[in-house]
Amino acid sequence: MDIEVRNGIIIGAVGGAIAGLAIWLFDFLKTKTIEYLDKKRVFNWLYNETKKDGAKKWRSTRAIASYNNLTEDRVKYICSIHEKIVPSTGEKEDIWGVKEFTRP
Repeated sequence: MDIEVRNGIIIGAVGGAIAGLAIWLFDFLKTKTIEYLDKKRVFNWLYNETKKDGAKKWRSTRAIASYNNLTEDRVKYICSIHEKIVPSTGEKEDIWGVKEFTRP
């Protein structure tokens, strides 16, 4: 009887650990997938808006957020982690551009 109880506790603990790990992994993958999709959406919009002849090369966080239906905080985060989007280093803060079009 004592061995059965101990085995039940071990099985329960291992099962709980596996379930916890599975939930964590699912949440991690969900977060990374949403981040990837948001990065793609923001970059594609910013790229298409700035590649036009005579278009502004820098766009504000508010404009990006408005056109992509994201919050301004989310846009700031996405733009700050995207390798092809750069922040303005001039007087105006909170504006972003595509690295390809903003080189001097």
